[in-house]
Amino acid sequence: MSEESQIKWYVLRAVSGQENKVKGYLEQEIARQQLEHLIPQVLVPMEKVIDAKSIAAGKKPKVKEKTFFSGYVLINADVNNSIVKHVLSEIPGFIGFLGNEQKGTQRRDPVPLRDHEVRRLLGQVDSLEDAEATLDAPFIKGETVKVIDGAFNGFTGVVEEIFEERKKLNVTVKIFGRNTPLELYYGQVEKNVG
Repeated sequence: MSEESQIKWYVLRAVSGQENKVKGYLEQEIARQQLEHLIPQVLVPMEKVIDAKSIAAGKKPKVKEKTFFSGYVLINADVNNSIVKHVLSEIPGFIGFLGNEQKGTQRRDPVPLRDHEVRRLLGQVDSLEDAEATLDAPFIKGETVKVIDGAFNGFTGVVEEIFEERKKLNVTVKIFGRNTPLELYYGQVEKNVG
């Protein structure tokens, strides 16, 4: 078997919130040890979201990037190579491989992604990069929300109207037994779970 055929896509499990650090450490080691031929690509799929807190503060909406698969890093590598195994074992925040466990056994070999999974994931990564920013928590008309900021903090109400271009909602809350309409920014409310 040629060296190239050993390189496959895997999903690394990382400490949630440290996906980019894992990627950064890994890329540093790849460059330092010149392992590009064994680990040609490392990806952390990201999506663009609008920071609702900046909107709630009345500021211009900020677009930030957020990890699409929290706790996971995609890697194209020859993980059977002893050097690669050693490099991965030394990376802070690296937990293991997805699919490394099997019921009733302690399987040690990482399981590569299937070709159709790779095509779907890489296609999704490309579309995420090209996508416009979306809001963290879009709302729908008739949905119950809880006010989390401002004078009416703690009140619950129903979304009556949505103004996407201004990132605002018309919400009706009951104050002293009367329905009272409020115009609130997206960041001033949260979905009412339960």
